[in-house]
Amino acid sequence: MQKVFTVESANRTLPLVRRIVEDLVQQYGRWQQRLKDAELAAASTKPELLGEAAKLQREVQALAAEIEGFVEELAGIGAEAKAPLDGGLVDFPGEVDGRPVYLCWRLGEPSIQHWHEIDAGFAGRQPLHSLPASAETT
Repeated sequence: MQKVFTVESANRTLPLVRRIVEDLVQQYGRWQQRLKDAELAAASTKPELLGEAAKLQREVQALAAEIEGFVEELAGIGAEAKAPLDGGLVDFPGEVDGRPVYLCWRLGEPSIQHWHEIDAGFAGRQPLHSLPASAETT
């Protein structure tokens, strides 16, 4: 069963979520760079780069596993990391007037300040003050 957050309960998780997302964004950037490096090394005809390509590929795999761990850690809290992972975007399942919505937070924001319909995504973010007065998320 999926956890349903209120704005208050989601905000209480932010110190931990923020640390996880900071690590996630940092490692995702490293993963992207190592992936490019590995692809360039693998495409090279220079023999000395073939060994480097294998080493870089192992690093890519290790970073991918670490990133997956961060995503799973967020899921364990009840939050969802959203792609692209370098954007630091996290959704918390919530409810408004009995229908499911997401409470939306992005790395750098001090608290939960937005929400959106389940199928709206980031482009559909709306400020919390736009929620109906009877919303159960507050």
